[in-house]
Amino acid sequence: MCSKVEAPLKMEKLEYRAVIKFLHLQGKMPQKIHDEMFAVYAGVTPSYDVVKHWCRQFKCGRLSIYDEPRSGRPASAHNEETVEKVEKMVLQDRRICIDKIVQTVGISHGSVCEMIRHQLNMKKVATQWVPRVLTPQQKTRRADHSVALLALCTAHPTDWFTRLVTLDEAWIHHFDPGTKASVQWKLQSSPILKKAKVQLSSGKVLLSVFWDSQGIIMTDYLRHGKTVTEQYYSDLLKKLRAQMECKRQGVLTKGVQLLHDGTPSHTSVDAVRCAKDCGFEPVPFPPHSPDLTPSDYFLFPMLKSHLRGKRFGSDEEVVLAVESWFRSQKHDFYSNGIRKLTRRWEKCVAVDGNYIEKS
Repeated sequence: MCSKVEAPLKMEKLEYRAVIKFLHLQGKMPQKIHDEMFAVYAGVTPSYDVVKHWCRQFKCGRLSIYDEPRSGRPASAHNEETVEKVEKMVLQDRRICIDKIVQTVGISHGSVCEMIRHQLNMKKVATQWVPRVLTPQQKTRRADHSVALLALCTAHPTDWFTRLVTLDEAWIHHFDPGTKASVQWKLQSSPILKKAKVQLSSGKVLLSVFWDSQGIIMTDYLRHGKTVTEQYYSDLLKKLRAQMECKRQGVLTKGVQLLHDGTPSHTSVDAVRCAKDCGFEPVPFPPHSPDLTPSDYFLFPMLKSHLRGKRFGSDEEVVLAVESWFRSQKHDFYSNGIRKLTRRWEKCVAVDGNYIEKS
């Protein structure tokens, strides 16, 4: 007959305190008390330090084995009065931190987080940077262009991306400390707060970069004080054709899809004529849409993140750093950036032409 194995005793803290008090009053030392308790309770025995602590408490005249009441903490943190007080503080200062609420209201950090997220149904988000506030007409145009581009891509799924060349310009600063977005509390049903991003001026060069799914085709740099004119851009397109004949043999024969934004230098009569003469077919592009250009949503943010916080003493040092970073990227890096276009067009249509959040 098998004997029944008893489950190990579970010792509550009031129980072991009572045992320690009883044995202490018998005049036994902490080590002796701990040994006797271990003989009875084994693995659930409180540690020797705990036994010694309570022996010291009783020796100093303490009689109660209960925890002493704590000041400043209400019996229930989630009562209606406390919730209203927290809500009022958050609505008065959307940037208020949790620690400030804890100090003022007198409840725990965890209770404040639980209250804000589940009872007040709020969350803290960073302000979304947008190039501009879009009009209803601009949103419609962005959505329509995205539908048209999706149709073009779907019509030639095998080679459309291999024939796509994108280009853009960006200022690369000698030093970019970065810009910190403000963070505020908001209801889940409230719209995302937006404000225009401000870039501090400094020594800088204007980078023009032409790239495709295989990597960088050509780069060019303008010094501070100069601008991209239609003649300058037309000359770049001629250089691009020469570079493609060397680096992308066969692509010109298939037909190059040229994706650039709608800046005046890109869309001028001379620039459009030059693009056609070079054998490039401009891809339709909606205005005010940096979130739909691979350089703006992918390449430039990655490059500037790498350069952020680094100081350069001259334009030449900036150029060397940029070119070194371009060469260090793997082949699939550029392919992945280009192919994100399909998903971004779909998102633009899904949000009715509004700007796309980071993804």
